[in-house]
Amino acid sequence: MGPAGPTGRSKPLPLETFMATLSSIGIGSGIDANAIITQLVAIERQPIDRLKTAASDLDTTLSAFGKVQSNLDALRNASRTLAEASTWQAAKASSGDATAVGVTVSSGTSPGSYAVQVNNLATAQMNAMNASVPPLTSASTIGQGTLRIDIGRWADDLSGFTPKDGSTTVDIVIGPGEDSLAQISAKINNTAGLGVRASVVNDAGGARLVLQSRSTGADNGFRVQVVDDDGVANDDAGLSRLAYDPQNGAAVSTRPQAGRNASATINGLPVESATNQFSNVIDGVSLTLGKVTTSAVDVTVSRDNDAMRASINTFVSTYNDLVKLLRDQTKYDATSKVGGPLQGDRTAIAILGQLRQAMSAGTTASSVFARLSDIGLGLQTDGTLKVTGTKLDAALGNVDELQKFFTTANDTAGSGGLGYSVRKLMDGLLGSDGSISSRQEGLRKLKTANGDRQQALEDRVSGVEKRLRAQYQALDTNMARLSSLQNYVSQQIQKW
Repeated sequence: MGPAGPTGRSKPLPLETFMATLSSIGIGSGIDANAIITQLVAIERQPIDRLKTAASDLDTTLSAFGKVQSNLDALRNASRTLAEASTWQAAKASSGDATAVGVTVSSGTSPGSYAVQVNNLATAQMNAMNASVPPLTSASTIGQGTLRIDIGRWADDLSGFTPKDGSTTVDIVIGPGEDSLAQISAKINNTAGLGVRASVVNDAGGARLVLQSRSTGADNGFRVQVVDDDGVANDDAGLSRLAYDPQNGAAVSTRPQAGRNASATINGLPVESATNQFSNVIDGVSLTLGKVTTSAVDVTVSRDNDAMRASINTFVSTYNDLVKLLRDQTKYDATSKVGGPLQGDRTAIAILGQLRQAMSAGTTASSVFARLSDIGLGLQTDGTLKVTGTKLDAALGNVDELQKFFTTANDTAGSGGLGYSVRKLMDGLLGSDGSISSRQEGLRKLKTANGDRQQALEDRVSGVEKRLRAQYQALDTNMARLSSLQNYVSQQIQKW
C-alpha cells in the first residue's frame, strides 16, 4: 500500500513502481509467457528446419557429384593415354653386361640387336707437379707470376697443340701473399669459365699441385704456359714448376693421364665420344660405357608390352572404380530403406548408361579387333570390366592393330578407336557445358535459393517473436494494473 491520501485512505502503488519490480515477462500476468513464445517461435521455424535439411541434402548431392567428377577425370586421363600413339610405341632395352654397357631407350625406337665392344673409356687430362726435395706442404710458397691456360687437343706425339673452337686463353696472375700451393689451387678453382680444376695432393713425396680438365675427351686437354717472376723460364723452380707446354720444350710438370675420347664398336662400326655417353649413334638408344670389354656385349631393343599392358589395366581399374561409385551412389538399400545420395538422379543414371554403351559398342578402326572382348576385356553384368590375361597377351602380339583399335581418331559412330571415343565422351561430360557441370551449377543455384529463403524466413520469425514479446509485455502491464486496482478495492472494502 502507498501512503495515506488527504482523506486518510491509502492509494494504490504507481504502475511504474509496480512494473519496476517485474524481473521477466509473465510475472505480471502469472503466465509462463517465455515458454509460450518459445513454442510459438518453434512452430514458425519449422519451415526453416525443413530448408536446412534440404540444404544438407544438396550439399551431400554436390559432394557425390564431386566424387563422380574426380573419377570421370581419372578415366579421361586413362583413355587419353590409350589414345596416344606413343603408348603403343613403348620400347625397352636390355644389356648383357650393364656394368660395361648401360642402355636406355626412348619411345618409338625400333626393335633391334646390337653388339657393343668397349675399347677405351673417356678420360680427362691430368697434370701433376714433380716431387720436391725437401718435400713441400700445402702452405709452401712456390713463387709468383702468371699462369696462361688454354683448352684444346694435343697431338699424339705432343708435337702440337690445337686450341678448342670457341675457347679463350685465361691468364691467372699469382701475386704476393697468394703463391702457396693451397692459395694457387683456390685461385685456379675460383676463376670463372676455366675448364681446369686444381687440388693439392699429399703423398710420401710431400704436397703437389694437380691440375685436371673439367671435361673428358681429347678436345678438352690443356696447356699451361708460365711467365715466372723469378726471371728464369721453364725451370724446375718457382711458378715454372706448373708449366706444361711440350710443344715449346716446357714440360716441367708431368702428364700421368691424357685427355682421351671413349671408343667402341657397334656391330663392328667404330664410334667415338668425348664422354662415356653415346646418345646419337643409334636412333632412340643411349649407351653409357662403364668399363673396357674384351668381347662384345649384346644390347637388345624390343617392344615394351609390359608398359602397354599397364596402360590397359589402369584404364580398366579407373573405369571399374567409376562404375562402382555410380552404382553405389544411385542404389536403394531395401534392408535399411536408405537410398544413395544420387538415387533417382537422372544425370547419374544417364552417365551409367553412356558408359555401358561405350564399352559395348563396336569399332571398325582395326581390321582384327572389333570389340573389347576381342582383346580380353569382358563387360560383366554389373557393368564393370574383367581382364582375361591370356587373350590380352595374344592381342599384345599384334601391337599395330591394337594401336588402331585404341587410337584411331574418327568422329563417325563406330569408326573411332576406343581410347579416342571414351576420351571424347569424358570431355563432353566434364566440359563447361557438359552434364556434370550443368548439374552442379543447378545444385548450386538451388543451394543459393535455399539460403535466400532461409534468410527471409529468419527475418519473418524474428518479427513474429518481437511481436509476441510486445503483446505479452502489454498483457503483463494490463494484468499488473488490474492486480494493483484489485488490491486497492479490496483494502477499501475491508476499511468500510
